[in-house]
Amino acid sequence: MNPEETRELQAKIGDLKRERNAVLLVHNYQVPEIQEIADFIGDSLELCRKAQGVEADEIVFCGVDFMAETASILNPGKKVILPNTRACCPMAAQLPVKTLLKVKEEHPGVPVVLYVNTLAEAKAECDVVCTSANAAQIVEKLGEKEVIFGPDWNLGYYVLKWVPGVRLIPAPAHGFCNTHRLLGKGEKALELKRQYPEAELLVHPECEPELQEKADYVLSTGGMYKRCRDSPGRSFIIATEIGMVDRLRREILGKTFIPAEPNAECPTMKRITLMNTYEALRDGKPVVKVPEELRLKALKPIERMLEMSK
Repeated sequence: MNPEETRELQAKIGDLKRERNAVLLVHNYQVPEIQEIADFIGDSLELCRKAQGVEADEIVFCGVDFMAETASILNPGKKVILPNTRACCPMAAQLPVKTLLKVKEEHPGVPVVLYVNTLAEAKAECDVVCTSANAAQIVEKLGEKEVIFGPDWNLGYYVLKWVPGVRLIPAPAHGFCNTHRLLGKGEKALELKRQYPEAELLVHPECEPELQEKADYVLSTGGMYKRCRDSPGRSFIIATEIGMVDRLRREILGKTFIPAEPNAECPTMKRITLMNTYEALRDGKPVVKVPEELRLKALKPIERMLEMSK
């Protein structure tokens, strides 16, 4: 699609949003042409908060399956549309509810903290959810000696750095993000640091522990944005999915953003395109609707997270 066609399709989406009283929630990992027309863009926690109070009849969620489910859980009276139902998070799929129930059975009475990157059926069986922005805060506030935590074990490693007194029980045993694994253990990042010694290395907590240990800051994508905006530094090496670099370059001018791994692209995030976003708005589908009984069970740990992270 050439630039003129892109602009025309973006304008059509704008027209449809107004006609349908729809709002476009866009994750930081989406392609630039979708980021450009977002009503709200951010990380999982930021978008959860926006979804909770959005004033619209329809929510078009440009992200992956668990994000649209979360929007549906928080907004039962609104139509939630996911432009491509094949945009399914592999990490969320690593924790089917039967796996979580088995871990809970093996550790009776131990509270469960689940990363928001899980499906509704798993959320319904936990005590509180968390994001990469607030995981350590949530676990610390629980004040428990043992916590079942999942599915991302690299995020668990990060939590243990900040809350060293707690024992985390993984669910599943070795959950991970496929895309952040592409960043490896930090060899490329260190080479970039040698090339750009003044650059700050910002690393997402879904990255391998070895890469986290090399970071100047370990941050969620929302945290990365704030650091890049507010830091006196002028250059940054960004160790997360490449869509974050697109946003930083577009919105924070006068600074340099270097991807730690240019091929770190989430294939499921990229299944959302400008065209299927337009078609979804035009047709009012595919709709994501969490059944009411499941919604009410999954709502409690989400609301608890939002309350605990204030």
